[in-house]
Amino acid sequence: MTDQEIRDVGPAFAGYRAGYRECFLQTRTAKHFDNYCRGLLSDLPRKSVEPIALACGTAVRTRQEFLVTADWDHLRMRHTYQRRVAAILDGSPADPLGNVGVIDETSCTKKGDKTPGVRRQYLGGVGKLDNGIVTVHVGVARGTFQALWDAELFVPACGGADRPRCRAAGIPDDVGYRPKWPIAFDPLVRLDANGVRFDWRVFDEGYGSTVPLVRALDAVGQRFVGEVPVRVAVATGAGGRSPRADAVLSAEDAVGGPVFRLPRKALGDARGRAVSRMVEVHGCRWLLVVAINEATAEVKYFATNAVAEPLSRVLGAAFRRATIEHDFRVAKGEAGLMHYEGRQWVGASLGIESGGAGVRVDSHGPPAGGKTRR
Repeated sequence: MTDQEIRDVGPAFAGYRAGYRECFLQTRTAKHFDNYCRGLLSDLPRKSVEPIALACGTAVRTRQEFLVTADWDHLRMRHTYQRRVAAILDGSPADPLGNVGVIDETSCTKKGDKTPGVRRQYLGGVGKLDNGIVTVHVGVARGTFQALWDAELFVPACGGADRPRCRAAGIPDDVGYRPKWPIAFDPLVRLDANGVRFDWRVFDEGYGSTVPLVRALDAVGQRFVGEVPVRVAVATGAGGRSPRADAVLSAEDAVGGPVFRLPRKALGDARGRAVSRMVEVHGCRWLLVVAINEATAEVKYFATNAVAEPLSRVLGAAFRRATIEHDFRVAKGEAGLMHYEGRQWVGASLGIESGGAGVRVDSHGPPAGGKTRR
């Protein structure tokens, strides 16, 4: 946004930020936060500490100290933000799919070795092993509204075991390595405590192949549809166990299936064909779906516990996963998610929260910044 655009929304933006005032113990800390948010919304080519400080007329060292030593309640900030988004969803027009929660992760390369969570690991953002961080996110989509809603920094096993380095970065002793699936599951509990219910949970095959996650979602009665790898083992009850999903349902089967259409804003509807079959996946009786895009011939496999839902509805929910990819692009391109700097746990948390997030997209209004956790 340009300076003029920020000034035009100034009163509304100030009112929005005021909702987080109690998350900061001191007025001057809250003022630094206000200026930091303005910098993230600006059209600065790089939204790291130095250019934001200079644009605000603040000493660079002062802004660095804000990110390193400032006292603020990020748990309260996350809670406030989630309640705000919940209120927006409650007031949104009805949508046939309801609230769709999307699980995904994103990554940022980092050249140094001081940022909390940084390690040489696989970074999906660059498609290779590199030095950087990974954050696990939960987004929400309902009709034309979408937002990032919750996030947490992934601490690799090798990083979590290096306690001296963790302490140097201010990472609490009770925070260490956890697999990504419980990081993705925890927001379901947090959001449930805030009165939020998801009609669907959707995710890619990185999480669809994680047995504990899908079983946990099924156990708590959460309806989901997740992409699964073609190699996932399934059982049909006729002839024993099949080693791969594509031995039960093939791309050729999908080509002969009924047509489905997915509405898109900028382009015409996407067309595909799909078929489904009841199978046993991960020891549970679920629906296996294979879908093929008529234009690109791309084939995807899904598993869902929504066995009574029409196939068109299942696919409609499954392909809403694309909304979080759009949220990531907005967060990285317009809100500074790629540019934050933090050598302390709290500072890195604020950078990821303010820069990532709660990037909100609504066709009825402009993007608005918000907060999620790390």
